Amino acid sequence: QVQIVESGGGLVEPGGSLTLSCAASGFIFRNYDIRWFRQPPGKARELVAVIDSAGSRSYGDSVKGRFTISRDNAESTSTLVMTSLTPSDTAVYYCNAYSPIVDLTYWGQGTRVTVSS
Repeated sequence: QVQIVESGGGLVEPGGSLTLSCAASGFIFRNYDIRWFRQPPGKARELVAVIDSAGSRSYGDSVKGRFTISRDNAESTSTLVMTSLTPSDTAVYYCNAYSPIVDLTYWGQGTRVTVSS
């Protein structure tokens, strides 16, 4: 059974940092691109960061230089380190696993991040 579970969300002050984690099971993690999305209140879901199966990383313009995505294939986990947070980073953050080869995608349930003083 496929499972993706995010953790690490919470309340943080502007300028602070937070690390989100994604734990996956039930599929061959190393074969999947791992993507982090976020959905701010009242807005559409947006792509934040990607690390593909080869380890190449890319980021959305709004988080470039502040967020770092990584993966550990041995542990089937991904981490999103977020720094210099601003209120505009407030959102529910979702971990997604996508295989372009078999066109399968799996989602976690999300973890809420609130940036506020």
